[in-house]
Amino acid sequence: MTRKMIFLAIAVLLLASPIFAQPQGGGGGTDLNLPFAYLAVGIASGLCGLGQGKAVASAAEAMARNPAAQAGIRFALILGLVLIESLALYALVVTFIARYVPNHGA
Repeated sequence: MTRKMIFLAIAVLLLASPIFAQPQGGGGGTDLNLPFAYLAVGIASGLCGLGQGKAVASAAEAMARNPAAQAGIRFALILGLVLIESLALYALVVTFIARYVPNHGA
């Protein structure tokens, strides 16, 4: 298991290295806002997926234990999934903002 995790970490680092490549015109300053924004949206999306899986599993278990409360559980599930998904969408919007808004501070 440890070897798999080490291999996965090395593979992710090697696949992410083109983010730090030099721009088309050569030289220039390094702006790390964009790679960190991409990393943030990746983490947010992954954790949203885990949260949604946990929510659906818990709702399915609750419906199986108490079939009479299905309507309330389903409403809470859908509301929770909407709120979880909104986090991923907000992270995506922040990434687009970081991508298309020029950095005037440098």
